[in-house]
Amino acid sequence: MEPILKTNFPNLKLKNRGKVRDIYDLGNVLLFVATDRISAFDVVMHEPIPYKGIILTQISKFWLTNTTHIVPNHFITDDVTNYPDECKEYSETLRGRSMLVRKCKPLPIEAIVRGYIAGSGWKEYKKSRTICGIPLPEGLVEFQKLPEPIFTPSTKAEVGHDENVDFEYAKNILGTELAEKVRDISLNLFNFASNYLESRNLILADTKFEFGIHENGELILIDEVLTPDSSRFWLKEDYAPGKPQYNFDKQVLRDYLESLNWNKVPPPPHLPEAIIKQIVEKYKEAYQRIIGKPFEF
Repeated sequence: MEPILKTNFPNLKLKNRGKVRDIYDLGNVLLFVATDRISAFDVVMHEPIPYKGIILTQISKFWLTNTTHIVPNHFITDDVTNYPDECKEYSETLRGRSMLVRKCKPLPIEAIVRGYIAGSGWKEYKKSRTICGIPLPEGLVEFQKLPEPIFTPSTKAEVGHDENVDFEYAKNILGTELAEKVRDISLNLFNFASNYLESRNLILADTKFEFGIHENGELILIDEVLTPDSSRFWLKEDYAPGKPQYNFDKQVLRDYLESLNWNKVPPPPHLPEAIIKQIVEKYKEAYQRIIGKPFEF
């Protein structure tokens, strides 16, 4: 199967083309299609990452079908034989990398849960001993486990970077009751996934969830869930605070780009084949560790 940078389905109504996913409006449902695009520093690279869209879709499906006891979600099916008739001619392209989902109104806040101190959280902690306004103990080092997982929401930026905000800001945007519900569900999802992944020799350092309100008023989990693009996974046996971790996210790509004289605005530099191959292997290894079997397609 050829990698896909951009879908082209003339008979379907394109609703949105994001950094990674193309979304089509099929009337009463949406069609999510994960391409093989990859982004870093909010810039989409020129080259596709083979199998990436399929791997992300299958990992998301795994979590969506295994967390319904915590929160309902938007997933309907990924079986292309059950898609509407207008999708049939695109079945080969859609197989493995797409799903039909329920429509909803997305919440304007991203629900981030951190179990360890890394990334933007580490940068804030060094300055103020807080993350998103939450006071933390003195003396923590980078990648250290937090006393308990914390909910650290962020804004959703249409253009540019999302911004970390405190819980009071989230309550002002969502209302207290909904904000508390999103926080509690996010922490429950994180703890459930963290316990499962520990059994797979993985550490879930942090992750991002997104939620929406269905037309029936129900709060549902949406978008991708607990994938290498939305989470930090570390190898448990290799873990030690204060040193770089063996990870399964896009760090290979970020590290390569950081080694270049690139200003992190479009156009991006071209990726050498060796870097693309390393990224593919990271995604495949993440799939195998999470799902419990080798990736085959």
